[in-house]
Amino acid sequence: MGILSFAKKQFIDILQWTEDGDDLLAWRFPTADHEIQQGARLVVRETQKALFVDQGHVADLFGPGTYTIKTANLPVLTDIRHWDKLFESPFKSEVYFFSTRLRLNQTWGTANPLAIRDREFGAVRVRAFGVYSYRVNDAAVFFRNISGTRETYSVAELEGQLRSTLITTLTTHLGESQVPFLDMAANSDALGRAVLQKARPAFAALGLGLEEFQIQNVSLPEELQKRLDERIGMGIVGDLSRYTQFQVAQSIPTAAAAPGGAAGAGVGLGAGIAMGQAMSQGINQAAPRPGDPPAGAAATQGGGGTTPIAPGAAGSVCPRCQTRLDKPSKFCPECGAPQG
Repeated sequence: MGILSFAKKQFIDILQWTEDGDDLLAWRFPTADHEIQQGARLVVRETQKALFVDQGHVADLFGPGTYTIKTANLPVLTDIRHWDKLFESPFKSEVYFFSTRLRLNQTWGTANPLAIRDREFGAVRVRAFGVYSYRVNDAAVFFRNISGTRETYSVAELEGQLRSTLITTLTTHLGESQVPFLDMAANSDALGRAVLQKARPAFAALGLGLEEFQIQNVSLPEELQKRLDERIGMGIVGDLSRYTQFQVAQSIPTAAAAPGGAAGAGVGLGAGIAMGQAMSQGINQAAPRPGDPPAGAAATQGGGGTTPIAPGAAGSVCPRCQTRLDKPSKFCPECGAPQG
């Protein structure tokens, strides 16, 4: 390695980071065995921030723009170093870049059902999932609390912590709001906004900004969902007795068309019993009751032109037991009741 190559390796004149993916939140500029050249350029893109760290201390923070590294640009670092050469010589310091782009479509969900009190069903367990988005807001706080002096810090390394924060906040809010389960779907937007506001301080403590939180679905575990479906079905049916009669009437033609079998025989037997009950009710309604006027007397009323049969005469009917008298008699041969 020649002298020029060695010198070129030792002095850095451009500091920049061109992101080649969506995975990294923080990246340390490689400064091992390198010193930043006096007058070097620092390029911070629109979606980035750059942080100078000297001897473990956060020195200076730069937003989007292009800077020429001079004493005036690094007041904190200059004060730490106490340069007596007015920053005319190269210096060594760590430079960290942070991506401030919005991290969209970050998913969250309940690994286990959340147990909450419901005004209608009592205690229920619910599942929920959705998406959220965030960004790095305060690079210095994020560096101190999260990324530190690591070479890189990725989105995946932060997912578990952020999901736990959101689910804890959601659980607390559902318990406090006491929104009935059946109303959660209709109020999902309001629930999402409430959780967003409550979770923002926890994100800010990490140097992050929670920009959006959406609840896409709230559901019950499978076994509880079946019970809810049964309850909904009962509410739709309404009058259970009338629904049962309708179901039986619908099944008779189907069973009649089927080629025999136990099911057809059972339906046929049920239909026969129903017909027998109907015929019995008709006969009971048609049969005369004690005290009712004789059938012959009823027939003669209304001006039909026939002559009424005198009580006790041949062909008359006993008013008590309805026995027909074949010959004239003062008393009924069956019950002994006086005739006439």
